[in-house]
Amino acid sequence: MSNKRHLSLWPKFWGLCILLLFISPVSCFSNFSQAKQLIYKIKEGLPTGTLIGSIGVDLKLDFAVDPPLLFNLALNMIGENYISLNNITGELYTSHREIDRESLCLQLSDRQDCFLALDVFILPQQYFQLVKIKILVEDINDNKPTFLIEEIHLFVPENAQVNSRFAVEQSAVDPDSDINGIQTYWLANDYGIFTLDVEENDGGEMTPFLIVTGSLDREAMSVYTTSIIAEDGGSPPLSGTATLKIFITDVNDNCPKFTESQINITMYANFSIGTHIASLHAYDPDLGENGKVTYLYSDRVPRSLRAIFNLDKVTGVIKLASKLDINTSKHHMLSVLAVGPGCIPAVAKVSLHVISLVPAPPVVIPRYIAAEKDGIVSLKESEPPPSPIAFFTIKNTEQQEVDCRLEGDGPFRLSTYNHLKNEYILEITDSLDYEEIQEYKLTVVSNNSLGVVIRTFIKVQVLDENDNTPVFEKSNVDLFIEENNSPNAFLTKLHASDKDSGGRGEVLYLLEPDVPSVFTLDRVTGVLLASMSLDREEKEKYSFKVRAMDCGSPRRETFATVTVTVLDKNDNSPRFINKDFTFFIPENFPDLGEIGVLSVSDADSGRNGFVALSIVNGSDIFVIDTGKGVLRARTPLDREQQGTYYLWVEATDGGEPSLSSVTIVTILLLDVNDNAPVVLFPQSNQSYLLVQPTTLPGTSITEVYAVDKDSGMNAVIVYSIIKRKGGEPGSFDIDPNTGNITLKKTLNYRGLYSLLVKVSDHGQPDPLSSMVMVNLFVNETVANDSYVHSLLTKDAEMEMEHILAKLVEAPIRNEGFPCRPVLIAAAAACLGLLMIVISLAVWICSKKQGKKQMQVKRLEVEIPLKMNSDRNQMDTSEI
Repeated sequence: MSNKRHLSLWPKFWGLCILLLFISPVSCFSNFSQAKQLIYKIKEGLPTGTLIGSIGVDLKLDFAVDPPLLFNLALNMIGENYISLNNITGELYTSHREIDRESLCLQLSDRQDCFLALDVFILPQQYFQLVKIKILVEDINDNKPTFLIEEIHLFVPENAQVNSRFAVEQSAVDPDSDINGIQTYWLANDYGIFTLDVEENDGGEMTPFLIVTGSLDREAMSVYTTSIIAEDGGSPPLSGTATLKIFITDVNDNCPKFTESQINITMYANFSIGTHIASLHAYDPDLGENGKVTYLYSDRVPRSLRAIFNLDKVTGVIKLASKLDINTSKHHMLSVLAVGPGCIPAVAKVSLHVISLVPAPPVVIPRYIAAEKDGIVSLKESEPPPSPIAFFTIKNTEQQEVDCRLEGDGPFRLSTYNHLKNEYILEITDSLDYEEIQEYKLTVVSNNSLGVVIRTFIKVQVLDENDNTPVFEKSNVDLFIEENNSPNAFLTKLHASDKDSGGRGEVLYLLEPDVPSVFTLDRVTGVLLASMSLDREEKEKYSFKVRAMDCGSPRRETFATVTVTVLDKNDNSPRFINKDFTFFIPENFPDLGEIGVLSVSDADSGRNGFVALSIVNGSDIFVIDTGKGVLRARTPLDREQQGTYYLWVEATDGGEPSLSSVTIVTILLLDVNDNAPVVLFPQSNQSYLLVQPTTLPGTSITEVYAVDKDSGMNAVIVYSIIKRKGGEPGSFDIDPNTGNITLKKTLNYRGLYSLLVKVSDHGQPDPLSSMVMVNLFVNETVANDSYVHSLLTKDAEMEMEHILAKLVEAPIRNEGFPCRPVLIAAAAACLGLLMIVISLAVWICSKKQGKKQMQVKRLEVEIPLKMNSDRNQMDTSEI
């Protein structure tokens, strides 16, 4: 059969190769035969779009080829339903259909690996490859153990020895594998005489065994009800619960015993046939056939007496079966045996004293008021005292004195009725309680003066009524459970007892209507479960009432208060109040000044909710208060060096393991006017520019170019001429915005024009400024460079004078100290020293110039950073 299947696949295989041969005959056989194999591992139940692996990366393919690579899934494979493939990148993702290991590999055993198989074709044909993909699906703990039946019955004989083992055949099942499968079983209540053991067979199945650890006595307790809980080994573990009822079966470990082993009876010889003589009672606490008692005469009792005194072998009642012969013996001894299965008979002696009298014995006639049948009176336990039970009338007294009395225990009284002779009433003297005593045996004894004794036996059965309310073991139950519990997590088993019997004593457990739906309660077993996962951050404490109600009529109920406290787990990451933070501060901010506060919170409590902040990208400039979130700068910040800072701040909680979140903080420095304009052109106060006398008014001569490192209005520069020297006043003007210097009128004066230009910004509150000297030499040529330099030196003196004038004009703030004379003297000394230096420089230059021959030389001037395109080129003159 398999050969035929392979043969049917050959045509398809050759068809594919023939098709590819028309495209590229070589690649068909060279690559198809070299199928690659990749193996990936994933967990079941991953969300849609989870990356499994990248085929191209793992095979180290070159994605730069042209035409580009394409990845295609082979059809008609199971794996394609669960996996999606990016045809361009070759990345494998989980699809919208969830991967469930238990349904995918249903036929595999727990110890076998579960794989998804895929075939991926890499195209186009010149790069063709067949890649075999195997995805190992690993198990997660997504199934809880489940019992197939809700109530398991187990029968254990009461004579079971300690360490006896009984298999619980109805064990739980868990579809998960390995450690996530069932690992252990335990009892919610072991009563101190049971425990559970678990055995694993060759197939890995776990079977719980009940082990007896103490002695059993069915007569003391016949049924033990508890919960058996199966738990897997997942993290967190999941569990399933079923009710386990352990029935203690009876064995014949008890023998009958007579309540009275010696009975003395006095009777008349003329008693009528059928007269009740005596009633014997033996009790065997065993059940069924083991507790059956048979009454028999001993072999020592002659058959003649057996014929006269009939013994009921079931009830133990002796009645007169035939007339007594007056001439026979007046004393008889009857030996009665109580026989039980496998027991030595118990013996009771009945001594009969027969009185031969002609007068008839007294007759006791009972008349029952309470319900009676076959000498058994039924009374409700709620019967109030004094309630009459029966009247007794004594007849055939024949003028004899008759004494009537009551024998037996219990709240009963026999007394004469309204002082009538030979009329007696039996009544209750106190309350009856079924839960204490269910049955009373009474005897009305009548004896006359002749010694004749007549006994009337009465059995009083107390009928149970629903007079007891269920009682919880604890009226306030405090429970604790960690949040994120698995669904149907076991909380506790509530127990309430009811002393009533039968259905009146059966207790049902109910939740009040206002109890949250997250809790479920088994109405029969009282097992309380958390039906869904609890979240402490949503609600930390639940308090509700559980009702225990019996099945009597009318029903009685009681309540217990259950308080469930949800314990915190570190399941919440710290959360910043904003997605990101932006702070604006002025530059030159003081050291350790507060930049801003990063507010962060964690919904967890205690240590899990403690949040510490830290700067991730390790800045030495900034520091953050780890607890309060205050961000500070260690050093002053200069906007001109760096205007924007980006910090990554991490918030980490104190949980174990800890959780964290990260935010980005942007710090923008606002400009402060802390930089004066810097003049870039002219570069020196000693430079000059040759201006032709024929230059027309309106011509742009040069410009002053300055920059300011500040920003905004602090960087807006204005130019102004604050002092002029040489030439005709008003010959040159400067544009306050551009610094462009233009000729205003015809140049009639030849020589040096010096303009002291003030470059000022618009900073607030006080603008900053710089000064520069612009020297313009008006002439056709420069014939003597030394002369021009001497003029420039004088201009330098002019500039110094102007600066000194500003210093002198400054207000004297401390009149007690003569600042002005000191400043003037210091300035004069500096000016003298400057003149000496300039004179030496001029002398040295003139000496060098004398040695050189006259030659044409261009004057070197500073090149401006910014010139108008229509500016005339500046010419230098020859020396």
